[in-house]
Formats: sequence, C-alpha cells, structure tokens
Amino acid sequence: MRAIWSGEVSFGLVSVPVKLYSATTSHDVSLHQVHDADGGRIRYQRRCQVCEKVIDYKNIDRAYDDGETSVIITKDELQDLPADESKEISVEQFVPSAQIDSMVLDKSYYLEPAGRSAKSYVLLRRTLEEAERVAVVTFTLRSKTRLGVLRVRDEVIVLQGLRWADELREPEFQIPSSRVSQKEQEMAASLVESYSEDFDPGRFADEYQDQLQTLIEEKLEHGEEIDTEATFGAAEDDQDGGNVVDLMQALKESVDQRRKSSGKSASAGSQKKSA
Repeated sequence: MRAIWSGEVSFGLVSVPVKLYSATTSHDVSLHQVHDADGGRIRYQRRCQVCEKVIDYKNIDRAYDDGETSVIITKDELQDLPADESKEISVEQFVPSAQIDSMVLDKSYYLEPAGRSAKSYVLLRRTLEEAERVAVVTFTLRSKTRLGVLRVRDEVIVLQGLRWADELREPEFQIPSSRVSQKEQEMAASLVESYSEDFDPGRFADEYQDQLQTLIEEKLEHGEEIDTEATFGAAEDDQDGGNVVDLMQALKESVDQRRKSSGKSASAGSQKKSA
C-alpha cells in the first residue's frame, strides 16, 4: 500500500502528522477496446481541432466555456491558486454522525500516524471515540479543496470525503399520491421482519464480475470460440411477461417464500449442530 498524500491534521493547536492511503479499491476486471474485425487495440489521441495536430500533454492547458465565451486557464495560474500548497487537514467542527446525510459521502482514506510518536494520533482517535461525533474537516488533495469527516474504524482514523452542498441535485419529479391499505402495510412489515438480520458484506458477491472472470479464463484456456450456454447455462425466460402483479398477492407470496427459505436454513443449521 502506497501513501498518496502526507501532511497533518490540525486539531486546535495540536498537529497530528499523518500519511493518507486509499481505503477502497475496485474489483472490476480491466478491459480495453479493440477493433472487432482484427483485434487491433483502439488508441485515443489528443488532437487539436484547429491545427489537427496530435498535441503532447505538456502543451495542453485548460479552458472554461460558458456557451458564449471561452477563457484559457494556464498551468501556472492553477499552481498559483492558494489551496494548491496546503498540506493540512483542518478540523472545522465536531457534529453528530447522524447529521451526515449518506448522500454526501464520497471516497474513504486511511490516516496513518507519521513520525516517531503516535501520541497525538492516539489522542485524536480517543477524542473522536469518546465524543461519539465525527470531525468535519477541509483539506486539499490533487489540487482541489475538499470537504470531509474524520471517524474511527478498528482503531484507525478514516477520512471520508464529502460532496459540497451545491453538488447535490434536487429531484425534478413528484411522487404521485397513492393509497396504501393497513393490511398491505402490515404485510410489508412482516416481509421486512422475515429479512431482518445483521449485515454481513462478505456474504454478497459481484456475480457479473465473477462470470466475466470465468469467461476470460475459458477463452484463455480454450480459445476465442466457446459455448457460453454450456459455460453459464441457458438464460431463464421472464415468466411474468411484464404483467402487472397484484401488490397484496406479491407481498403474501414473498412472505411465504421467505419463511420456507428460512425454515430450510434453520433446519440445515440444526443438523450441523447435532452432527
């Protein structure tokens, strides 16, 4: 794991030297584009629309266009912005975690204590734990000022980025009014109860990525032409045919199916214990 940033958390007059690591990674299989006729790799070029030449990255600036006028922003101008040089994660306030809307949550990072002593790091971690709040912070990463929160996960301080308030969009639609009966509400509550259990992220798998990996392995072993139906089985037809399903009937059948499934799981668990 390689640190992507180093600096310090500013906590009043206390400075906590830290290193920043990305806390998440993508498990998606990486694919590139090729020509379907000959398998040739598709390459993208940075070509100028005025002179039609391919431009080196060192000769590329940025521009903003409001629809009528375009202004060019040079690399030097971007580097001169004051936020670019900041190496500080500044604690702005402590707030109850319930006040952080999940809609604003962004990428997560681990903070590792830097330097010879971890005393200030441990102090901040314990302060967060005992306060039962998260610290709202501002910081600069990759030349952009960002908003985030500090929280504790398994004795490690985690920095979680937040979207700015103006980055959340309001829904541009209205929910039509519809009457839900008491019986339907009770049946829905029963269905929720039948699915209620502790969250275990390890029990879920990305089936698409698993099947994509299987497809790649089959092609590597047997060549380009393989029988996908033999590998994955025939696709199931949609039995409902797009028909409108009665809500109450669907709720009843869902509850019944869940009870049967739970009964089988419980029975299997009892047999394992008795064995």
